[in-house]
Amino acid sequence: MSLHIVIGFGAAGAATARLLAEQGHSVRVVTRSGRSPEPGIEHVALDATHREGLIAAARGAVAIYNCAAPPYHRWASEWPPLASSVCAAAEETGAVLVMLGNLYGYGPVDGPLTEELPLAATGTKGRVRAAVWEQARTLHEQGRIKAVEVRASDFFGPGVTDGGHLAARVVPRLLRGKPVSTLGEPDVPHSWTYLPDVARVLVEVAGEERALGRPWHVPTEPALSTREMVDRLAAQAGTVPVAVRRLPSAVLGVASLVSPLIRELKEIRYQFERPFVVDASTYEAAFAVRATPLDEQLEATVTWWRERLASAG
Repeated sequence: MSLHIVIGFGAAGAATARLLAEQGHSVRVVTRSGRSPEPGIEHVALDATHREGLIAAARGAVAIYNCAAPPYHRWASEWPPLASSVCAAAEETGAVLVMLGNLYGYGPVDGPLTEELPLAATGTKGRVRAAVWEQARTLHEQGRIKAVEVRASDFFGPGVTDGGHLAARVVPRLLRGKPVSTLGEPDVPHSWTYLPDVARVLVEVAGEERALGRPWHVPTEPALSTREMVDRLAAQAGTVPVAVRRLPSAVLGVASLVSPLIRELKEIRYQFERPFVVDASTYEAAFAVRATPLDEQLEATVTWWRERLASAG
């Protein structure tokens, strides 16, 4: 039984920690607030930007999974110290650094997104994410750490509550038969990454020496538009079809005056204005994890949300 460190306990961190525990590993989760322990998982209250504290927490670990991320509007100021601390912990302990990334670093592109594309984003968040990976990649090439990045598209599935794409502002509404509002064009193809598949890939690459030193895309089912996904979720739930409406630009503009999150969404709206399609064929040619069949994804998502809403009254 080996020790694994998971930084962050949002949807991805929680799924990864629990998968590792299910596999019989010892798991230590690092968050600022800490939590009560659960079977196979120890929770430590620690600010992961505290370098010496993180190094101490990671002693003896075989892998460190960075699943943490600052709030959108603080990426520019908070990602650099977090990334530097995590890299230092990997270097000091010798643990494999498994970074959970996204697709922002590519910026707008024509055609499917592959790992061979340059990191050419011009927006703040895209540049920050690109810099975080470049720092780890450089240290890897220098032989100072062992690093790999796993990149996913928009999460959905059990445990995913944040965001408005297929989470708290969408699924509960469609389960009640109410209209859904969406960012961007509701009829352009978009890749949706199923959260449990993200955890499975993070764990798989951590144990594969040949995966290190480069990014990989999480296997994802063929792209469907927001409208198609909402229709499929409603059909799975057995509810009436619901209207899917684009949020007017004027509404977003007003909301951005009071919401830092809405302001930050402007940079990534291109992902919902044009086809945004992930190509994970390189990963699938090399490793075992495949995307969960879509019908299983939808069934698990609807079941989880129904149980959550029922428990909340």
